[in-house]
Amino acid sequence: MTTKKTTKKTTKHPGGRPSKYKDEYVEQARKLCMLGATDKDMANFFGTSEQTLNSWKEKHPEFLESLRLSKAEHDNKHVVRSLLERATGYSHPDTHISNFQGEITVTPITKHYPPDPTSMIFWLKNRQSQDWKDKHEIGTDPDAPIEVHINFPKES
Repeated sequence: MTTKKTTKKTTKHPGGRPSKYKDEYVEQARKLCMLGATDKDMANFFGTSEQTLNSWKEKHPEFLESLRLSKAEHDNKHVVRSLLERATGYSHPDTHISNFQGEITVTPITKHYPPDPTSMIFWLKNRQSQDWKDKHEIGTDPDAPIEVHINFPKES
C-alpha cells in the first residue's frame, strides 16, 4: 500500500502587529506638512512613533513622496519668502491701539522692518556661494610648497 505524502505550503508570516498604515494617510500627511508639521507632529497625529513613521516612508513610496514634496512646497512658500523679506526689509499694515486719559484710540499704521545683515549673509552664502563663501581655496595642488616671508623690524 502506498501512502501519499502531502506537504503543506507554508508562507512565512512577517511577525509583529499588522500595520496601522492606511492609504488615506498620504493626503493627511500632505496637509499636515503644508501646515508646517514635523515628523514628530505627524507621528502624534497618527498615534504612532517616529520610528513607525519612518518605516511607513520605507514601505510606502507614495507616502514618502507626499511628505517630501509638501515639506518642500511649505518651505518655499513660507520659510524662503520670510528669509528673503528679512534680508531685504519689508513693511506690513498693522494697528496701533492706545489709551490716553481713558479714551481708546485705534490707528491703522504701516510697520517697517529694515534689512537684516545676518539674513543677507545667510541668503548670499546659499544663493551665491561661489562669491560669498567664507573659505576660499587659493591653489589646487595640495603638495605645492608654501612660501612664507617674515619681516622683522629693523633695529635702530
